[in-house]
Amino acid sequence: MKRIASFTVDHDLLEPGIYLSRIDGDVTTYDLRTRKPNAGNYMDNLTMHSVEHMFATFVRNSDLKDDIIYFGPMGCQTGFYLLVRNADNQQVLSVVKQVLKDILTYDGSVFGASQKECGNYRNLDLAAAKEECQKYLDVLEANDNIDFKYREE
Repeated sequence: MKRIASFTVDHDLLEPGIYLSRIDGDVTTYDLRTRKPNAGNYMDNLTMHSVEHMFATFVRNSDLKDDIIYFGPMGCQTGFYLLVRNADNQQVLSVVKQVLKDILTYDGSVFGASQKECGNYRNLDLAAAKEECQKYLDVLEANDNIDFKYREE
């Protein structure tokens, strides 16, 4: 059986950052890697779930709102996938940074934190989302030359 594209990436070489995972027609999948894979420092479910609610809401209300297909966590607990139609890498990077800043300055309840809106609504915490988003924003802002490519062996 043919291996899927994400299993062909050498995860030993990945560091936190933003990568172009794949392009399917007009849909680009971005790998928003917040943690180094296989380093033992995985996101707990509360953090992943909280970032998912906050980021998904803000990005679907951003300048890219009409082109957002999906935002959600990776099963390996080291980041998120963002799928965007008709993507421009620099615009996506700019919006990702702005969304992270919006989360950091947000003061209120986690979006979708009710029984009617979420199947695990008690498992949400704004402080956890903010902590993860601050670390990730620091990574993105420290790298002024993001090329979106996975590092090669």
